[in-house]
Amino acid sequence: MCLYQYLIAVRQAEGQQLTNEEGETTSHLSGMFYRTIRMVDNNIKPVYVFDGKPPVLKGGELEKRLLRKEEAIKQMENIKDEATVEDMVRYEKRTVRVTREQNQEAKKLLELMGIPYVDAPCEAEAQCAELARKGKVFAAASEDMDTICYEPPFLLRHLTVAEARKLPIDQIEYSKVLESLEMDKDTFIDLCILLGCDYCETIKGVGPVTAFKLIKEHGSLDKIVEFLRANPDKTKYKVPENWPYTEARELFLHPEVQNADDINLKWKEPDVEGLIEYMVKQKGFSEERIRSGAEKLKKGLKGGVQGRLDGFFQVIPKSKDQNDKKRASSDKGSKNKKSKSKK
Repeated sequence: MCLYQYLIAVRQAEGQQLTNEEGETTSHLSGMFYRTIRMVDNNIKPVYVFDGKPPVLKGGELEKRLLRKEEAIKQMENIKDEATVEDMVRYEKRTVRVTREQNQEAKKLLELMGIPYVDAPCEAEAQCAELARKGKVFAAASEDMDTICYEPPFLLRHLTVAEARKLPIDQIEYSKVLESLEMDKDTFIDLCILLGCDYCETIKGVGPVTAFKLIKEHGSLDKIVEFLRANPDKTKYKVPENWPYTEARELFLHPEVQNADDINLKWKEPDVEGLIEYMVKQKGFSEERIRSGAEKLKKGLKGGVQGRLDGFFQVIPKSKDQNDKKRASSDKGSKNKKSKSKK
């Protein structure tokens, strides 16, 4: 997912992906190198997890993505004679896919940088959550909200997006999610499946409000499906034929992962000359910038203690309106207590 972000975001002034003199795409390497350095430079030590084979149930979602790519290519062909540069870049971004070769190039770069990575047997998000649950890392970081279904203590979003976008980092605490929704793990997973996941389509017309209401009324997805199928005349919601929600639930409850206890993560000193050979001589990057980045890696990876996230990202203060509302709520609570005590 990080590589996909970099291929989309890291581009030349005219909107094309970065390439070297041989025409090889290097946007993914640029993004991986400089975003990782930014984290390490702020006392955060990342671990990257690469996807393994996708579950069979994910085939439908992957097919949809392929169809969207093919449609974008057709649209590019249709408009290429009169389209603006911006139009072509917009459609071209929809065709971006990370290749196996680009994955291997990223792994080679991480090895030279001294940054550990893990090859997941299946879904990378599930493996990230496993590492976080076993205390190997602080949190799972992903843009895929399905990650929260795998029970990481914390989920971070927007960790690897471009600094120029100025998106705040969302830190979601799993236990507080369940507490605030008043649900256990199984019920929460059922809610997430109902809201939509990679493994099965949604029930047409059921959005967040309706999904939450149905879960609260019936308690589980099994009972919701039973109710909807038993009362076709009383509800407008139709459960899809052969809807594999039970299989999807099983993938979230028992994902295929490497046991984190068997994984040893090591951050090493970067191989500077190896980086020069690979990034400068083979991939066409600036030697000065690669050496400068390597020095930051050296310095950052020497420390054994991981910094707190609020040392890397500025915590957004509450607005005046939020504080006023909080005080008003507190004052109201105090008045109610006094009123009760008088009674």
